[in-house]
This record gives sequence, C-alpha cells and structure tokens, in this order.
Amino acid sequence: MIFKNYPLSRHAYARKAAIAAAAAQRQEKFWEYHDRLFENYDRLDDQKFREIARELNLDMEKFEKDLNDPVTILRVNKDAQLGQSVGVGGTPTVFINGSIAKARTLEDFQAIIVKELQKAGKRAAVNEGQMR
Repeated sequence: MIFKNYPLSRHAYARKAAIAAAAAQRQEKFWEYHDRLFENYDRLDDQKFREIARELNLDMEKFEKDLNDPVTILRVNKDAQLGQSVGVGGTPTVFINGSIAKARTLEDFQAIIVKELQKAGKRAAVNEGQMR
C-alpha cells in the first residue's frame, strides 16, 4: 500500500495537515498522526497540529523544523500534482494495479484484488476476511 497526499482546496487546513503528517513521518509517526488528524477533522488549526505532535511525543524542535522544510512541502506538492495528473477528484481514492477502484467495502476490494491476482496467474489466500 502506498499513501499519497491529496489535500482538497475546499478544506482550509488540508494542505497544512498533509505537511504536518509528512513532518510526523520523519519521526516514524505518520499513521498515528494521520489518525489523530481525522479524529479532529473539525478542529484543525496550527495549534491542533502542534498539540497532536506533543501527544505523540514527537521531538517538537524537529517537528517544527520539518513543518517548514522545503523537502516536506515539496513531497506534499508532488503527491497532489500526481493525483491531479491521474484523475483523482476526491479523497479517498484507491488505485489497484493502476485503475481507480470504485469499491467501498472490504469484500469489494478483496474481489477486485483476487481478480487482479488471477489475471497475473497468482492465487490469493483469503482467511477470515484477511488476504495473504
């Protein structure tokens, strides 16, 4: 699974949230930070970004530096440009083998993946709702 940022322009703090999550990634806390952002989607602002970082025990000096690092910002911008170039219109958008998957349930995703594996001549092991 590969995660790409696609901050929507209609959300005032989406771009800053993506940059903050990328800064958290530099301390190996991306998913934890990502989850907290979504838990607080209606309260996002610069103060909340720092509060989440403190709650996750991030090195605040490094976090602040990474928030403003052109490399962090460029990563988010490149992800967004890529999304636009491949037809992403909203989030979440899931691609499986280069095609947008319209699925929304686990079962639908599994069916698509099994079909793709069969096309490639491979078998998927499905056990209690989990693919291997």
